[in-house]
Amino acid sequence: MKKKDVLKSIIVEFHTWDLPSVIDRKIELPLNSGKIISVVGSRRSGKTYLLFKTLEILLNSGVYKKRCLYINFEDERLDLSQQDLDLILQAYGELYPEIDLEKTYFFFDEVQNVNGWEKFVRRIYDKVTKNILITGSNSRLLGDEIATSLRGRTLKYEVSPLTFEEFLRFKNFEFNLKVDFYNSKKRALLIKFFEEFLIYGGFPEIALMRKELKLRSLQEYFNVMVYRDMIERYRIKDAFILKYFIKRLAENISSTFSINKIYNELKSQGIKIGKNTLYNYTEYMESCFLIGLAKKHYGSILKSEFGEKKIYFIDTGLLNAIRAFDKNNLGALLENLVWRELVSRCEQVVFFKEKRECDFVIDDKIAIQVCYDFTDNKTRKREIDGLIACCKYFNFKQGFIVTFDEEENLIEDKIEINVIPAYKFLLLSSWGTPHSL
Repeated sequence: MKKKDVLKSIIVEFHTWDLPSVIDRKIELPLNSGKIISVVGSRRSGKTYLLFKTLEILLNSGVYKKRCLYINFEDERLDLSQQDLDLILQAYGELYPEIDLEKTYFFFDEVQNVNGWEKFVRRIYDKVTKNILITGSNSRLLGDEIATSLRGRTLKYEVSPLTFEEFLRFKNFEFNLKVDFYNSKKRALLIKFFEEFLIYGGFPEIALMRKELKLRSLQEYFNVMVYRDMIERYRIKDAFILKYFIKRLAENISSTFSINKIYNELKSQGIKIGKNTLYNYTEYMESCFLIGLAKKHYGSILKSEFGEKKIYFIDTGLLNAIRAFDKNNLGALLENLVWRELVSRCEQVVFFKEKRECDFVIDDKIAIQVCYDFTDNKTRKREIDGLIACCKYFNFKQGFIVTFDEEENLIEDKIEINVIPAYKFLLLSSWGTPHSL
């Protein structure tokens, strides 16, 4: 079958099937903004369903479905080069010659799979229609190409795995902190959901999946990210070293990491790889939304960019799929979870490290420690001392210590310390006034 005929089949197929049901999330894409809407995020985080939700809104507003064109560039039936992209317009125009292209809406899913896509999208924007929405699973490719060819024409949105509040919505579980926190049955169910969220993370499909399938599915997610988003895209020759490197970083969660240390480990085992290659691997992992980096707070932006960093995974389920966790190291998993929630809601998340350490400082306003078990006296002292040192440095009057299930209020050295369970902390609408909880 000719490529144009394949495209016609895909277009007609879209116009004949019903949109899947979509559970609402906090993010909503604008329509008729006059800008190209670009949606980036990790695989399986919900970008496609966000497009479907936007389509649903359009259809409910009275837009004829045939005025909407949806193409998923990961469809195995497509084998398009840059020169073939115009066939999309030809196929659509031949199917519906009566439709004014200026009034159509174009939805291009995982558009980065075709080289040169940005010139095609720009041409559509300049000469056909301003109603264009695109998604991609690589922030570097999409970001660089938008920056060079589409600057000033786009609005960018990032889709992440579910927050805890969204996860509860997927579970059809409503919880009012002010009332239900004191209902023992509802609170017990909340804790049960939180444990599931901690272990298996917030990918939408995983949240709705049977328990026995979750871990295997997460491992498949990881393998696809490694092979399709890194090995194939960046033409990495040694998959073993890449996977070993990723697992070593996973073992380093909640600690500052050293490329140099891992480089020396590999070298001592007779494995030859350049140090710059390992830095590139880190950048690839960040670009495909497998990991994120937390910078250390410094007095200058330059020092912060080149100073110590901590590494976290985009999802605790994904992290749990490649590294074994037991009761002795659940603190690292909890810290990763809190980081994920913070970066989804805050402009800036850094860590504090002088003589003492504090896990997170958000927007230069709030200090947060994460401690899974706060009952051990040595642990209590370490966490409190680190939080106080951070609060004094920034002149904060209060801060949080996020635990698994402990709660109390302390005043130490004139600093108000709010010890709070993570399942409660994650549901607070604001973290700016902890004294009012």
